[in-house]
Amino acid sequence: MACNPSNCQSNCHGNEEKAEVVVGEEYVSANQNQNLCIKCKTKEPIGGDEGRMFCIECFRSNLYGKFRLAVTSHAMITPTDNVLVAFSGGPSSRVALQFVHELQHKSLKNFDASRDRLLPVFGVGVAFIDETTISPLPSHDINRAIQDIRLIVSNLGPPIKQLHVVPIENIYSGDGTNRLKNLLDAVSDTTGKEDLLLHLRMLSLQKVASESGYNKIVLGLCASRIACHVISATVKGQGYSLPADIQYVDSRWEIPIVLPLRDCLVQELNMLCHLDGLKTVELLKGPCSGINGLVSSFVRILQEENPSRECTIVRTAGKLTPFHFNRIPESDDSVIPLATRRRQKRYNLKPNESISSESFCTICNSPLNKSDMLRLSNLGSCQTSSDSFGAACCSSCRFQILPKDPSSMDHFYSLLPQPLVARAKHSSYDNLSLLREQIQDCLLSDSEDES
Repeated sequence: MACNPSNCQSNCHGNEEKAEVVVGEEYVSANQNQNLCIKCKTKEPIGGDEGRMFCIECFRSNLYGKFRLAVTSHAMITPTDNVLVAFSGGPSSRVALQFVHELQHKSLKNFDASRDRLLPVFGVGVAFIDETTISPLPSHDINRAIQDIRLIVSNLGPPIKQLHVVPIENIYSGDGTNRLKNLLDAVSDTTGKEDLLLHLRMLSLQKVASESGYNKIVLGLCASRIACHVISATVKGQGYSLPADIQYVDSRWEIPIVLPLRDCLVQELNMLCHLDGLKTVELLKGPCSGINGLVSSFVRILQEENPSRECTIVRTAGKLTPFHFNRIPESDDSVIPLATRRRQKRYNLKPNESISSESFCTICNSPLNKSDMLRLSNLGSCQTSSDSFGAACCSSCRFQILPKDPSSMDHFYSLLPQPLVARAKHSSYDNLSLLREQIQDCLLSDSEDES
């Protein structure tokens, strides 16, 4: 007779019920584990797209780990450095400042605890570029924001960090307020005006760092900003120079630039500021327009549809061949700790994996491609300094920033700050020397010419 629950004497169906209960308990337990932090497996995740996998402690540890790995793998900060953190008040620069402060604080504790004290502790300064004279915002709102920035820096605790609040017009010698306004007004293209202002900010940071004794500048550029730059630079025709701007290190400037938050998303940085109560100042930056604004909106929509889009863009662009200046100069190896040098062998660039470039745009400092170099072959026939300046610019700056009317070029050139004029003169000399070297075999010597 067939066995069923009503006449079964062996209690086999009871075992089945028990088995179902056991399986059910295991299923519930598995579901509970899925709702725990994937790292510590003891606490609940904080929720949201950026924190769906980690609890608060592990989320912060993971974000700081990205920062620390970038710093150590690319020798961004060494014990003998004096770094300047560019601070805008937004979440990216706020987290960059916080992490650099924590790294300095830990180094100071290790220094105090060590017996020999052979390794010094790097110094940290903070720079804020004040754009009050060209900002459409009320001056009292900007002044209140600057006071908030002073409070943020002073509350970091020891070691004390000097804050440099530098008006952007200080890139001129003397009173440059009117010249700066006239220079920006001379650029008719909206995107070109935004890009020129970005280049002027970099010149200001370079001047502050050079005059105050800093040897590296820390920018808070994150993966989200870099993803936007990848697409906008491609649209603007800056594909050749794109690899120069998206690496961890950029040493083409007098004071090298480092990007320790290159692997972090702005959503993660926003969440960290919220969780840790890191005060930010968002008043100072208005929305971008032109190409930059369109690209930012486009990437934001992509990220909402798929949270991995920004990382995919940056990872894809990262496969482009970098330039030789996208690493810390080898002359600094003596001050790089042994552990960092070991990591560099694994992560850092090798000489045969980079592109060499000796000529740069006089406005944006981007490396020039072959077509730009061919145009420079006629540099000697230029009659004026303004013509020489325009000829040494990249195609993107000539299209978006330089005046369309050649008769307006002299006026535009007269409004430029001295650092750009000096770069143009130095670039002209280097470009002529480089071109002469390239055609040296085709030139006749004096003796050959006489014969």
